[in-house]
Amino acid sequence: MTALLGVSALYHNSAAALVRDGTIVTAAEEERFTRRKHDARFPEAAIAHCLSQLEPGEPLAAAFYEDEALSFDRVLSTAAAHAPESLPTWRKAAAQMLGEKAGVHRRLRDACPPGTRLLHLDHHRAHAASAFYPSPFARAAVLVADGVGEWSTTSLHRADESGIETLKEIHFPHSLGLLYSAMTLYCGFKVNSGEYKLMGLAPYGQPRFAQTILDTLIAVAPDGSFRLDLDYFDYTHTDRLFGERFERLFGAPSRKPESAITRRHCDLAASIQRVCEHVMLRLAEHAVALTGIPDLCMAGGVALNCVANGKIVKSRSVRRLWAQPASGDAGGALGAALYADRMLNGPRPRGDSGRDTQRGSLLGPAFGNTEVRAAIEATGFVADHLSDHAARQARIAALLAEGKVVGYFRGHAEYGPRSLGARSILGDCRSTEMQTRVNLKIKQRESWRPFAPIVLAERAAEFFDLAADAPYMLTVHQVRDYAPPSPLAGEGQGGEAPADDIDLLAIVRQTRSALAAVTHVDGSARVQTLSRETQPDLHAVISRYADLTGVPVLLNTSFNVRGEPIVLTPRDALTCFARTEMDVLVLEDFVIERPRQTEAALTQFGAGAHELD
Repeated sequence: MTALLGVSALYHNSAAALVRDGTIVTAAEEERFTRRKHDARFPEAAIAHCLSQLEPGEPLAAAFYEDEALSFDRVLSTAAAHAPESLPTWRKAAAQMLGEKAGVHRRLRDACPPGTRLLHLDHHRAHAASAFYPSPFARAAVLVADGVGEWSTTSLHRADESGIETLKEIHFPHSLGLLYSAMTLYCGFKVNSGEYKLMGLAPYGQPRFAQTILDTLIAVAPDGSFRLDLDYFDYTHTDRLFGERFERLFGAPSRKPESAITRRHCDLAASIQRVCEHVMLRLAEHAVALTGIPDLCMAGGVALNCVANGKIVKSRSVRRLWAQPASGDAGGALGAALYADRMLNGPRPRGDSGRDTQRGSLLGPAFGNTEVRAAIEATGFVADHLSDHAARQARIAALLAEGKVVGYFRGHAEYGPRSLGARSILGDCRSTEMQTRVNLKIKQRESWRPFAPIVLAERAAEFFDLAADAPYMLTVHQVRDYAPPSPLAGEGQGGEAPADDIDLLAIVRQTRSALAAVTHVDGSARVQTLSRETQPDLHAVISRYADLTGVPVLLNTSFNVRGEPIVLTPRDALTCFARTEMDVLVLEDFVIERPRQTEAALTQFGAGAHELD
């Protein structure tokens, strides 16, 4: 049986994954090794990690997640259609296509053992495979939506154990992902990382521009298919997503990064979010109708829009939804490996067990206590080694109940953009100050950014309006005890129009529920349910925290600071701990508390330089 290495690279979020006998062995993103956020370079470190998991003499094939010839065809055809204005963009794109991308198979061959067979897939087929094959469904409709892959920007598929059949596609330049990215850039955030911010900003505003977008920028059919008015976009012939006509439509130039966010920006975020939900819901319902299968799988960057996913979950047409946790380009590596495994090794029987095979997306490298001890000793930190797991769990729970912020590092690292309890920063969800404290003092990011709750799966329905487990933080649900606070001064009471100035920090600090730190301004929460089977140690910690507080919910955010990838190694975690105001660091069976550390140990790492993203 041939093992399969899948690789994604050279656009954003390069990654590698290894599959053996149809089972995921490991998967990791290059950024975690290189400490370069959204690293798009050829994933040498991630590939080396995957190859380290091969058995001696095990036959291997490697699959790339893109058909470079089709991508070149798109670039060439688009440039020719918009010449001569497109000439500068063509020169830049051609240099990459004929240089770095043309050499990707040579680099892949050089990275792999001699005799490795090389394959390539089309981009959306890799995404579809990443969504369906790890899912719990015997058969499913599959929806893929992203910026662009070769020519496709949106695709619908039917999938079962015999394979994946593509039924319908929308082609470049018509792209929901690029429309959302254009608004992300217009509101002053970075493309390919700021889309999360735009989604988080949306509940602060009203969707008063949504109809303008639907009337002018995008025409949406009842089945969810769409076309953009390309007169408002520049990405077909320049390096820019949009130009002056786009800005005139919304009555002002684009926001400068790091400048003040106004009510208008909140309303723009709410508007594009409403449009995205509208289109994705129609596409999802059409995928189910087209295939006759009520179970839906999703992947592609737009599938990370957890608010839209929450709307799909509540659709009467969709019985069950499973979205790939690494839905962006990184997940294409896993999809390439899984699809190529079926190509070479044949179909595999599938049941409908109700359990996926993603293993909590805890698929990356792990580090034992020996490696952790060596890292601690090398940095001079003072740590307690608590080999009694129950005692350690009780201590962590007590610290959390006291309001301490805990960096939690245990087991295999997550694959995908979310920290899911292996490389997480945890906090007391009841605290009215925890959201702003973690944002400003630890994450070093905007105060208004929301945080997600992690909740014991068996008690999730007590606190959130959800009917099924949500282990990957990919759907939004309402907090059950949400109570909207009274409007702040200047919020447009008595029928008057609100001022454009908006105090986001004041809004954040209003209490909306007993879960103050994880309840967004509209009463929503991006829920992660935690099972005892997937993560027994953290499950025990939260259970003990619930014994102390009555609440089986913690604030959970990614273990990193702004501009840096999620930590991977013990050394990464120690560095992040030292550079922030985190109170406690848990590294496997070791517990490090800030008050016990020397100033020399804490300052040796320096302040760090964080790219604003």
